[in-house]
Amino acid sequence: MGTLINVALVLAGGTIGLIFKKAISKEIEYSIHKATGVAVLVIGICGILSNMLTSDSSGKISSNGELILVISLTVGTFIGEILKLDDRLNRGCKKIEDKFKMSGFAKGFITTTMIYCVGAMAIVGSINDGLLGDSTTLITKGILDGITSIVLAASLGYGVLFSSIPILIYQGSITLLAGTLESVLTGALLNNICMVGYALVMCIGINFLYNSDKQIKTVNMLPSLLVPVVYELILRLIEYIK
Repeated sequence: MGTLINVALVLAGGTIGLIFKKAISKEIEYSIHKATGVAVLVIGICGILSNMLTSDSSGKISSNGELILVISLTVGTFIGEILKLDDRLNRGCKKIEDKFKMSGFAKGFITTTMIYCVGAMAIVGSINDGLLGDSTTLITKGILDGITSIVLAASLGYGVLFSSIPILIYQGSITLLAGTLESVLTGALLNNICMVGYALVMCIGINFLYNSDKQIKTVNMLPSLLVPVVYELILRLIEYIK
């Protein structure tokens, strides 16, 4: 139920945002677009820091994960560029734009999907929902996503509504596989996945702020999310051999 409520709140917020979009001028839309970029950038930075920084009993703050962040982004982007993920996805979205005359569909769909799916709340909330029947985390996430979707839909259009489909598939799959994933997606691995994910969110915020032909191809960076998983598997294999 948690994922279904999350999806419903995104659809409701996106619909409200589309209504506002029709009522505002291009100048206001441009300003909202930039303000959204600032907000997304801050969300990305805060997400990275929350997963990198720890404090001990004395209050001393230390950081960890810098190396895995660099490796993940570098290797993941290299793989994404070879596979041309950004070009492939944008071509598919472009066909939808042309067929249904929904300008900006690609940007809205890709941007909101990545924002809604990379955080720890999506993973932990889905596991709790599947194992314990506790939807609290996902409902809280849904409220936040719903509010965010109002602003994003007012700026980016119909693509925001369609991001509900990846949310349903992604969170629903984790919920159904919760028994298997509970012992895997924890601790350092969860922190590393979220840290890399929020780095991608930060890149989305940068793209909002700087409109140019040389924007960061965030879709090509998606394989970066798998690098921490491979890294964890290697560590466990080494530990097993020992």
